[in-house]
Amino acid sequence: MNEAFEAFNQRRREVIDALSALEKHAGKVGATTLSSRIGRDVVAKLEEDRFNLVVVGEFNHGKTSFVNALLGEDALPVGVTPTTAMIHHVTYAEAPRAALVKKDGEKDEMPFAELKTLAVGGGIDDDGIKHVEVGYPSPLLADRIALVDTPGVNDLCLQRADITYKYIPQSDAVLFIIDAGQPLKESERLFLKEKLLGQSRDKIIFVVTKADIWSDDERSEALGYVEDELSKLVKAPVVFPVAAQRALKGRRGESGMDELLAHLTSFLAEERGRIMLGNALGDGIEAVHALRHSIEARQRAMLMSKDEIERRITRIKADLEGQQKTVEERRAGIREEVSAVKAWVRRDLDHFCDDVVRQLPEIVESTNADELRVHLPAFLERTFVEWARAEAEEVAKALEELAEKTVSLMRDDAHDAAKRLGEGARSNLEAPDITIDTFGYDLGVAALLSVGIGVFFTNALLGGLMTVTAPVLAYYLKGRVEMQTREKAKEQAAVALREAAAKVGPKLDEMIDEFAQRLDQWVQAAGKEVHQELIDVLSSAIRERADHAEDDKALEVESKALSTELDKLSGRIETLKGQLITPPESGERAAS
Repeated sequence: MNEAFEAFNQRRREVIDALSALEKHAGKVGATTLSSRIGRDVVAKLEEDRFNLVVVGEFNHGKTSFVNALLGEDALPVGVTPTTAMIHHVTYAEAPRAALVKKDGEKDEMPFAELKTLAVGGGIDDDGIKHVEVGYPSPLLADRIALVDTPGVNDLCLQRADITYKYIPQSDAVLFIIDAGQPLKESERLFLKEKLLGQSRDKIIFVVTKADIWSDDERSEALGYVEDELSKLVKAPVVFPVAAQRALKGRRGESGMDELLAHLTSFLAEERGRIMLGNALGDGIEAVHALRHSIEARQRAMLMSKDEIERRITRIKADLEGQQKTVEERRAGIREEVSAVKAWVRRDLDHFCDDVVRQLPEIVESTNADELRVHLPAFLERTFVEWARAEAEEVAKALEELAEKTVSLMRDDAHDAAKRLGEGARSNLEAPDITIDTFGYDLGVAALLSVGIGVFFTNALLGGLMTVTAPVLAYYLKGRVEMQTREKAKEQAAVALREAAAKVGPKLDEMIDEFAQRLDQWVQAAGKEVHQELIDVLSSAIRERADHAEDDKALEVESKALSTELDKLSGRIETLKGQLITPPESGERAAS
């Protein structure tokens, strides 16, 4: 195993152990709901997380041969045409396996040997296929790396849109393949500049394949040229020349693959791994804060009799039922504001289409036929992207404001509930502060605590829009403009634009509705959270009283022990968080 991954997996295990201990501690306190969330949404997620590595490049640049060299042998078939290849998801498996994953989520298992039929056009109807799922026993994949081998991005097609707006933004690293025989064609420069660098500049590694075609004298000059040209697009590009075929033929030391892998694994384990572990530890710190409130509530409950605690639980449940009206008011407010957002977005879309259609005649008339054939589809896509990005930013801003306002109102509601629940008690029983549940919601609401939802939702929305838009523009315009009159070109471009807009409208509604639904679900959960945590802790206190037979001294000792244990866990988690910024010296272990 690579040393970088050894170090990362050790840190991952230490973080998982600390958060698992926190999960168990929450159970001891009686905060069973919180304990379940820590286990399900923090620990389990950290155990399952993989590093996603996407391989991108134009057709016939040796992408699949390169992926095979990464895997250590000829695992995947090399395609012979750009039109029949499919996206391949490759993860670790004890034995080779393959399946076709349909767009509806269903899987059709297939013999691994039949993968080659997908590369040469084996008669499979790929219209309903989303991607190919491949399992393979490669040491690289055993280090929890998932590879995505993509078809060529030469053509404007559905898969390229998916690669550009879905796979690349969600990846941990992007390997951009350049052919040593024809480095940095104009089409590659455009793809990098317009589609890749803006969203992935900090995670691109450039790989020059077929580097064995260079002689020793040519190598330095050719590599210098590639680096100089890339420097015009990105500051300090990371470039590795490799010869995949040499690696596959047993001459790995001459292939450049080991140098690339050393850099890649260090980048994933150290840079991306730090982010992964830091997010999990941040959730742990939030959970510690909630548990302190729970222990305080438990300590106060120990001063009450069993009957008093039961009366308090009954009162909390009654208050929860009464609060439902307030929750419904919050939900109605979300629905009303979301409807307004959807309405003005649809108006903006209509105005955008009208404006572009009005400009099309002048654009077509001022451009010759060859330029129309080459540039009109790209122009329309670029125009749509610019509009979609600006619109997505406005939508994200509006939804972020809605989420912030909703969170603020729910916090006020929780404060009022805490005040009500404490009134008339012999000892004040304060409710824990309500916060966004960072464990369960991954679209917008969770991101609000750390970085806000603006950038997050803008990228998600833009990706969703262009995934449905780009193929429509391509299918209408590709290969047609040069065979038609200018009038036909104007007509065809306008039709393509309207058709794309017809796809975008429902997609906008769908994504806005999805966000609203998640916010609505959070409101319902948050409305119960402050009550449920108290019910959990009070119910636990009743059980503790029964177990200790009214031994107040023993209960006091146990309560203090829980506080002491939480302090130790908090220190352990804070230490691990600090070590992500300042790694410990060799041999030094995390606090236990």
